[in-house]
Amino acid sequence: MVTEDQVIDTLKQVFDPEIPVDVWNLGLIYNINIVDSDNPEKQNINITMTLTTPGCPMVQHIKNDVKTKIEAMDGVNEAIVAVTFDPQWNVNMISDEARKKLNL
Repeated sequence: MVTEDQVIDTLKQVFDPEIPVDVWNLGLIYNINIVDSDNPEKQNINITMTLTTPGCPMVQHIKNDVKTKIEAMDGVNEAIVAVTFDPQWNVNMISDEARKKLNL
């Protein structure tokens, strides 16, 4: 069974190409939902995320990177990644770890 902590560890390997911080620590991940799939040995992972700006030109790249890395995890059947801008991201969502890295 896949755990949320395992998914988070994987999300920490996905970086916004314009900012040297991963999507988890940037606060771009709004929801992780782990559900059963048709394969009893694997699960589906539903991710709801945002980007730093609605006009981000890297939306498809980041979304695909999340999907690809999650689907490469043991025990994962499929990753479904939804991008939303409600609520809109803001700098208060950045983790303390990322704030240090970005000198904020």
